[in-house]
Amino acid sequence: MSHFSYQDGVLHAEGVSLADIARRFGTPTYVYSKAALSANFLSYADACRRHGRNDEAALVCYSVKSNSNIAVLDVLARLGSGFDIVSGGELLRVLAAGGSPRKVIFSGVGKSRDEMRLALSHDILCFNVESIPELHRLNEVAAELGKRAPVSLRVNPNVDAKTHPYISTGLKDNKFGVAYEDALATYRVAAALPHIEVTGIDCHIGSQLLDDAPLLEAVDKLIELIDTLAAEGITVHHLDIGGGIGIDYNGDKPVAVGDYLSRLFAKIDAWRAARHNGAPIKVLFEPGRSIVGNAGVLLTEVQFIKHGETKNFAIVDAAMNDLMRPAMYEAWHGVQTVKQAGEQPAQVYDVVGPVCESGDWLARARELSIAQDDLLAILSAGAYGMTMASNYNTRGRAAEVMVDGKDVHLIRKRELPAELFAEESLLP
Repeated sequence: MSHFSYQDGVLHAEGVSLADIARRFGTPTYVYSKAALSANFLSYADACRRHGRNDEAALVCYSVKSNSNIAVLDVLARLGSGFDIVSGGELLRVLAAGGSPRKVIFSGVGKSRDEMRLALSHDILCFNVESIPELHRLNEVAAELGKRAPVSLRVNPNVDAKTHPYISTGLKDNKFGVAYEDALATYRVAAALPHIEVTGIDCHIGSQLLDDAPLLEAVDKLIELIDTLAAEGITVHHLDIGGGIGIDYNGDKPVAVGDYLSRLFAKIDAWRAARHNGAPIKVLFEPGRSIVGNAGVLLTEVQFIKHGETKNFAIVDAAMNDLMRPAMYEAWHGVQTVKQAGEQPAQVYDVVGPVCESGDWLARARELSIAQDDLLAILSAGAYGMTMASNYNTRGRAAEVMVDGKDVHLIRKRELPAELFAEESLLP
C-alpha cells in the first residue's frame, strides 16, 4: 500500500494525514487514495496496450460490487474503464458516474425482468447468462422491446481456484455458470432464439487468487469450447476471462498483473495463429479487488482498552457492520496505528467493535502500542468493505473520503440514526 505511508511519524494517505481526516470527518471513515486506484487500473490497461491491444481489442471491466461509490466509478470511467455489474442498481450507479453503458457487462445468476429491461433500454455491451431459463426470459424481454440481446454464456470450467470456499465460483457445486459439459447444448439453444445474439464466452472461477495457473487452465478449456462452437457455425467475438487476481493482505504474494497478462496473451495469440489464421478475438477482464482493495483503509478510533483474563481487547468504533470480511471469511486485515510511535508498551490485542455479537472482530492477536482515543487504520479495506456494510444495531454506515494529492473530498456522508428509520411507519 505504497500510497499510505508514515510522514513525520503520522500515517498519511498520499499527502494528507489520517489524523487530520479523523478530526475533520470523524470515525469510522473509509479513506481511499485516487492515485492508488488509478495506478491499479492502469496496471491492466497499460499491460493490454503493451501487448498490442487497443480499446477495441481489450476491455477492463471493473467489478462494481467490490466498491460501488460513484466517485470511485467516476475515477475509473475517466480512465476508460468498462464495468461488470450484478444488478440494475449497479447499472444506475455506473450511469450516474458517467460510465458508458456500451462498456457494461451484466453478470449474476438471478436477473429480474425489470433489470433486463433496464439494461436493454441502455444498450449495454453484453449479458453474461448463467442458465437456459435465463436465456428464455431474456429472449422474451428483448422481444417485448423489439431488440436482440447480446449474450455470452458464463461457463463453469470446474477449475479449483484454491481460494476460500465462499469466494470460489468455478467448481461443479457452485451456483454460478453453465456446466462445461452442458455449454455446447446451451449455446445451441441461445443461437436458435430469435431475440438473442451470441457475442462471447465468459468464466469467473473465484477471487483472491495468488497464482494465475488456475486462470490459465480455465482459459484452455474456454479455447477448446470456442473451437467446438466454431465448427458448428457459432461465432464468439469476445473472450471474458473474469477477474480474481488477489492482493497482499498478510504478506501474500499475488502474481503481478503484467506477468499474468503476458502469459495470457501469449496463449491466446498462439491459439489464434494456429487455428484461426491469426484472426483477433476481443479479451475482457472483470477485476475488482486488485484495483480497489489496497487503495483504501478503514479509519477507526479506540474507545476502550479492556484487559481480560486470557485476552486484551482494543474496543474500537468500527465494527462488523462496517467491515464484514473478518466475521464472514475470518479474513486478515493489517492494522497500523496512525501515530507511528506509541507511548504505551506494546501488548497483544484483539481489535473488536461495539456490536453485540461475538463475531464482531476486525483483527485478532495483534501486537500494538495503543491507548484509549488512539486512531487505527484497518488496511486493505477498499474492496468489499463499504459495499458489504449494513445498519445492524441501527448503526449508520461510515463516511467515505477520497484523497487526491493534498486534497480531501467527502464522497459519502456518514449516515445518521434518524435517517435509518425515516422510511418506517408507526401503526395507526
